[in-house]
Amino acid sequence: MNRPFDLQLRRTARRQFLKQAAACATALGIPSVVPGSVLGQNPPSRRINVALIGCGNQSTVDLPAFLQQDDVQVLAVCDVNRASHGYLTPQQFLGREPVRDTVNKYYAEKSGSGQFQGCEAYHDFRDVLARKDIDAVVVVVPDHWHGLITVMAAEAGKDIYCEKPMSLSIAQGQKMIAAVRKHKRILQTGSQFRSSPDNRFACELVRNGRIGKVQRVLTYIAPQNAVDPGPGWQPMAVPDGFDYDFWLGPAPKAPYHEGRCLYRFRFNLDYSGGQTTNFGAHSNDIAQWGLGMDETGPVELEDMGSEWPPQGSLYTTATKVAFRARYANGVELICETRDPKMGARFEGTEGWVQFGFGGLKTGPESLKTTVVGPSEIHLPRSNPAREKDVYGSYVADHVRNFIDAVKSRTDPIGPVEIGHRTASVCHLGNIAMLLKRKLQWDPQAERFVNDDEANRMLSRPMRAPWRI
Repeated sequence: MNRPFDLQLRRTARRQFLKQAAACATALGIPSVVPGSVLGQNPPSRRINVALIGCGNQSTVDLPAFLQQDDVQVLAVCDVNRASHGYLTPQQFLGREPVRDTVNKYYAEKSGSGQFQGCEAYHDFRDVLARKDIDAVVVVVPDHWHGLITVMAAEAGKDIYCEKPMSLSIAQGQKMIAAVRKHKRILQTGSQFRSSPDNRFACELVRNGRIGKVQRVLTYIAPQNAVDPGPGWQPMAVPDGFDYDFWLGPAPKAPYHEGRCLYRFRFNLDYSGGQTTNFGAHSNDIAQWGLGMDETGPVELEDMGSEWPPQGSLYTTATKVAFRARYANGVELICETRDPKMGARFEGTEGWVQFGFGGLKTGPESLKTTVVGPSEIHLPRSNPAREKDVYGSYVADHVRNFIDAVKSRTDPIGPVEIGHRTASVCHLGNIAMLLKRKLQWDPQAERFVNDDEANRMLSRPMRAPWRI
């Protein structure tokens, strides 16, 4: 029986971290001053002090990658949930207190002293942003918080590692770009597939004409991996230690149900875009990279038979993703649910290349051993020394690339504009599937052509007092 792709990734990452660090127990936390025995040859003046905002399922992947950087110190964690089970798996026990404890445990074991209590656990992210000693924040909250926290972090002078999809809407993405650039901040989008050697090589094959003229790219998205309570669901009591109203934040007021929060937030359009923006933020990101479309997007979109939950369901995102996008050069992108695949397949006049959880595949097979010459297109590498494609490694490489960018003040491999364009493809696909009609898109103006209804869907209202 195939396990959900998301779960496979996280189990792989956790095994990698436990093997490398031999430190983590069951959650996540840190000290305000860590001696050189913990941080190696990096004195305080060369350290990047980091705060984790969001202590849910994705933190079990991102936090270990930050902890293993010798010149990084995690000073704070933040979440509106104190501690609970009920994330991706029933066994996960997460929230601000267990996460804080895990960070402290990691530093204590690494130093050999057996005790550290310097990591602060916060309920309100604004208290984290107010700390002058925090250099960068890792935004691992539900999607409806990404834009607001990123803008406020940039205004507070913090650099940002923002999980994918970068935004909840195209309008929010535009505001994130404006804030990051105005305040001269570094932002890395958490689309870690860009730090995969195989994925980079696949895109280099495409960009250098090894498959001939590109005709289409197929992007695959894993099926929904949570059970919808369905029509007739009933409100539930808010658990102790969980600030549900703060969790909702800028989203519409709604009665509490456990299926609405924690990992399952992604299946409600008020908080996310379903698997379209979850897995699509990976597969469509590599499609954009391979096609050379990082600074633009498609010009036409249409539904291709998407399916949605019945009226009255708790979940409101597509249960079957199926849309087509066409670029100005005629190349088609077809995005669809494919069990159990997740990835992309580029098809050209002389061959094809495919990446994904199943590894790199090419037709003809000889493409795998082709050499990209020094005068050809070479795409950025997060870790120039990395040749072997291992998931746990390229998550760490993606984080390392961010830390290096923070120090050099140059853009990382997934800067804010690229994160925005990738998220835009996913948002546009959702809009096309919702409206069930062909849409014309102007990627320069970032507006639909002569379609007021579609243009109204480019932004989301925010519940007072929250605003960007």
